[in-house]
Amino acid sequence: MFEALLDEDATALAALIRNGEVSARELTQAALDRMEKREPLIQAFCTASPELALQQASVVDAKRARGEALGAFAGVPLAVKDLICTSGVKTTSGSAAYADFIPEDDDITVERLLAADAVLLGKTTAPEFGYSGVGHNPLFPSPRNPWDLSKTPGGSSAGSGAALAARLCPIALGSDGGGSVRIPAAHCGVYGFKASMGRVPLWPGCRDERYPGVSSWESLEHIGPMTRTVRDSALMMSVMAGPDMRDRHSIPCSDVDWNSSLEKPLNGLRIAYSADFGYIAVDKEVRDVVTKAARHFARELGAELEEVDPGIADEGATFAALVAFESDLTGMRQMQSDLGSRMSPHLSAMLQREWRAEHFTDANTARKKICNQLWRFMQRYDLLLTPTLAVPPFPLNMQGPEIIDGRMVRSDHWLSFCYPFNFTGQPAASIPAGFTASGLPIGLQIVGRHLDDGLVLAASAAFERIQPWNHLYPDLIGVAHE
Repeated sequence: MFEALLDEDATALAALIRNGEVSARELTQAALDRMEKREPLIQAFCTASPELALQQASVVDAKRARGEALGAFAGVPLAVKDLICTSGVKTTSGSAAYADFIPEDDDITVERLLAADAVLLGKTTAPEFGYSGVGHNPLFPSPRNPWDLSKTPGGSSAGSGAALAARLCPIALGSDGGGSVRIPAAHCGVYGFKASMGRVPLWPGCRDERYPGVSSWESLEHIGPMTRTVRDSALMMSVMAGPDMRDRHSIPCSDVDWNSSLEKPLNGLRIAYSADFGYIAVDKEVRDVVTKAARHFARELGAELEEVDPGIADEGATFAALVAFESDLTGMRQMQSDLGSRMSPHLSAMLQREWRAEHFTDANTARKKICNQLWRFMQRYDLLLTPTLAVPPFPLNMQGPEIIDGRMVRSDHWLSFCYPFNFTGQPAASIPAGFTASGLPIGLQIVGRHLDDGLVLAASAAFERIQPWNHLYPDLIGVAHE
């Protein structure tokens, strides 16, 4: 009876609960029932928390019965990536080293969302410590893309993207150290938003020195909302953003009104569009779909669109070195020695490499160069549009295609549009742009100037109004996409 409500977005569901049209417990039970039916196919969740979810929902209903005001999420079901700590709920980070780890503390984002009366359905599968753009790890089955079960949903927030596309929940948390919110958003046909560095505080993830692997990526990582509508991401940001003393990178957010920012018009804005950064091999269907989507900003939204490259080069080696530099190599190499073949091969390979100080200092210098190139470029433009990814979803159990548009490339080349904006900390979102001829989702990336998060959300909302996507369903769940 209530299961169909799960196709609504979180903002609408919270209103229904506040108005008494459905209880939080009824909605949570509907989500659990849907998970029971669809999870065997999707494998999005590694750890479900049904008893806790029903308990939290009952608390919300009791608050409403007493006439108390409900938080922004008022009993709406939430999925949380397994790299993000949840007090009392197992958080494995996809590693055998943490197979039974139960954190003492919630991550700040989880703490704030639960305080706003969200209900935790469980943890979603991610690659080991997030060191991959797909969802494989040694502990759990790989999540599958609901649009085609033979394809990857992307990563590293793989399970969160798959859970949203399969309509198991209306909102999810992901983390993004090199695109890991935007990648599965693009592959799964949902919305993912990476705010400016420091808008959303992180702790203990990336910050707690006691946990090798978990404590990596400090200057690259962001936690961000993954949703099926832009307004739900804005609502999540209104709850999650704001400083916290536990994160030395966190910044005030008083300059952004997250919800009202969605109404800002785009007419007269200067928008740059780059289909390939001048060097990236891009699948033809991706290029065609994203170019068509970008042109909507000029034709229907009144912006000035210019096709131009930002001038940055291939910095895959820089990204790899920065990740290694921010990893606890001593602790993780000991872990590798203990785990042996139970550690992911690509992660073992990174740890076995003989890194030199020059690798790290050269990478830091290259990062400074890219930051300077991009702030100078963004002086001329309000926004930058690109494909989110160079390819549509590809088969499971591979790190990435090695031939794109007829060119031999590295297996991580398909991620090249994403990680530069983790170097710079600029706000960036992936929004559904369309589909391939075979029905696979393609994402458009929208990048803003440093701290101009509100404009990225405004541009996303404007595009959503002219090309909505929340009514499109994978064939898997019974309704073909249009």
